[in-house]
Amino acid sequence: MITFLLWLILFILCWPLAIFALVLYPLVWLLLLPFRILGIAVDGVLLTLKEILFLPVRLLKRK
Repeated sequence: MITFLLWLILFILCWPLAIFALVLYPLVWLLLLPFRILGIAVDGVLLTLKEILFLPVRLLKRK
């Protein structure tokens, strides 16, 4: 009986939290999207710089 009451209390307390998380998750994802795009762009720039810096080494290694 006590277990049932504890489950009932947990259900009453947690369903609003679950709905709040379902509503909040897409909003947080949208807010973080520009930072992900910026991270991809910075990664691409750094990779390009790395390839430019190591190009002479790769050309000399090939001979």
